[in-house]
Amino acid sequence: MWPLYAAGFTTAFGAHGIAANLGGFSKDAVTSLLVLGGLLALYDGAEVLLKPVFGSLADRIGAKPVLLGGLVAFAAASALYAIADSPGWLWAARLGQGAAASAFSPSASALVARLNPAAKHGRAFGSYGFYKSIGYTLGPLLGGVLVWACGLRLLFTVMAVCAAALALWAVLARRLADRSFLAPTAALAAATAALSVGVGFLPVSGASAGLGTVATGAAVSVLAATAAVVQPRAGRVLDTGSLTTGAGLLAGLLITATGLAAAMLPGLAGVLLAAALIGTGLITPLGFAALAASTPAERLGQTMGSAELGRELGDAGGPLLVAAVATVTTLAYGYAALAILIAAGPLLALTARRRTAHPERPPGYGQGPGGRAVTRATT
Repeated sequence: MWPLYAAGFTTAFGAHGIAANLGGFSKDAVTSLLVLGGLLALYDGAEVLLKPVFGSLADRIGAKPVLLGGLVAFAAASALYAIADSPGWLWAARLGQGAAASAFSPSASALVARLNPAAKHGRAFGSYGFYKSIGYTLGPLLGGVLVWACGLRLLFTVMAVCAAALALWAVLARRLADRSFLAPTAALAAATAALSVGVGFLPVSGASAGLGTVATGAAVSVLAATAAVVQPRAGRVLDTGSLTTGAGLLAGLLITATGLAAAMLPGLAGVLLAAALIGTGLITPLGFAALAASTPAERLGQTMGSAELGRELGDAGGPLLVAAVATVTTLAYGYAALAILIAAGPLLALTARRRTAHPERPPGYGQGPGGRAVTRATT
């Protein structure tokens, strides 16, 4: 339900947030009352004409595709003016926003009905209406702040980002709630984050230690060489049943975190050790094998595409995290921050597994009256 609540919030925020600030005091505000009235009517007019059309289309092909299409179209229409920044494109963007809202608004309402039993429809639509009302309430205020800060283009940019992020969330919502997808994808993202950090920042550590470009380049090449050696062997061990994906991913994450910690050591030894451990090839083959094993054949493309998206997020997020921490402290602390983040997942998993295997026994367990020990007869 949360993506649907967010869809309701987005359409309300976009409708009132932009409408309330079109005639504001920014440099790109609308100065003619007639133009302002036309732009306001354009959005609502598109909804009047197209909501019945998209509602019928949702009944024919399904509400979710129409919802996603509307969100993508809303993001594209908002980006149109944010990029073009001309009065003519403002009309086109506002028309596109109204048409897009006509698609995902009725689709979201249809999904609210389908995802809840008839006896709870009142509560479900009440909650949905609440989040739309929050969007209507915050839209003019937050929109005003954005327009005051940087004009209408910033507001349209924020709307484009919100709609695009919501479309992505709606696509992945069910998969993100599935541990069989989330755990391998998170491991793949963590491995990619560490690899990206190793390639980009280990040469900096080597240069700080007085190493030349040839030495640091050769050391960083150990990353790829390690993966090339380990990946096929890890795949063969998995196929023989000598290693499970769960155990392999946990080991790979801990090795990767250890490699990042080793990068904190000074000199060539720290760079080489970090490169060898960060480049461990366990995670990639085991992560994709786990995803393939838990995904029906007809959804393999979607699952693998989503997993690759997770890797790309790690590829971008890892260097950003290390750079942000290093900027206010030192590069060693940047390595430490990513190491702690990567190690946290497997350590929590191991702790949970230990508690499950050895649950705490209540006081008096195994004792009879008077505190005497009780033995269980076996046959």
